[in-house]
Amino acid sequence: MAFRQVLQLAACGLAGGSAAVLFSAVAVGKPRAGGDAEPRAAEPPAWAGGARPGPGVWDPNWDRREPLSMINLRKRNVESGEEELASRLDHYKAKATRHIFLIRHSQYHVDGSLEKDRTLTPLGREQAELTGLRLASLGLKFNRIVHSSMTRAVETTDIIGRHLPGVCKVSTDLLREGAPIEPDPPVSHWKPEAVQYYEDGARIEAAFRNYIHRADAKQEEDSYEIFICHANVIRYIVCRALQFPPEGWLRLSLNNGSITHLVIRPNGRVALRALGDTGFMPPDKITRS
Repeated sequence: MAFRQVLQLAACGLAGGSAAVLFSAVAVGKPRAGGDAEPRAAEPPAWAGGARPGPGVWDPNWDRREPLSMINLRKRNVESGEEELASRLDHYKAKATRHIFLIRHSQYHVDGSLEKDRTLTPLGREQAELTGLRLASLGLKFNRIVHSSMTRAVETTDIIGRHLPGVCKVSTDLLREGAPIEPDPPVSHWKPEAVQYYEDGARIEAAFRNYIHRADAKQEEDSYEIFICHANVIRYIVCRALQFPPEGWLRLSLNNGSITHLVIRPNGRVALRALGDTGFMPPDKITRS
């Protein structure tokens, strides 16, 4: 492929950053007579409040890790040309697949006056045991467990972790429950203040950008990671990862202790292997709240 054709394919999309800041990007437009591309502003994605792409449009650089977007094409050595470009692109190409297991916390005492009082119920502890057994039965070499710092997620993690000895655990505030984005259609029984969407949405979007992406180019083997958090967070992440309208997150339903499995291929393609799976639990152990 001629270098000019490669350059024309390098429409990089948005730069990473907080969802609360302005979005900007440079895409490659029609070449001018001198041969250089004319930069133009790229439209923000639908979740940033911009125009929604047409049906069937997939953004291959959704995680800003497409190799062409990670090199400066203008700083090229004219003499080495396409061979140098190919080498530089290969340096940034992912080689491994990431398996992301999103676990919703187990049933908890919803009437606790303080967050620390919203501990798991006896049934919730049983659910966590069943989820831990299910994960252990998969026979996978899990790399880590990342969990929300909220009490119900911490307790769920402790129980599941006993079935996965040796897997390191990391706590984060990014995965705490919240209101990611105003749902469409709206619902009457749940109406957070607008400021909550503004604050929680930026944090949950930051969690998505930080944890959901293709493997680093230095990663040689496939990875298996567990994220234990909350229904709203998981539902939003699934919509974002699949490039579905994120406003539809509330149309999805997740049981307590359920397993959602996302697969991110080296080329950035994303597949949903399971959504809210609790088929490993007896019917009388399944709850949604």
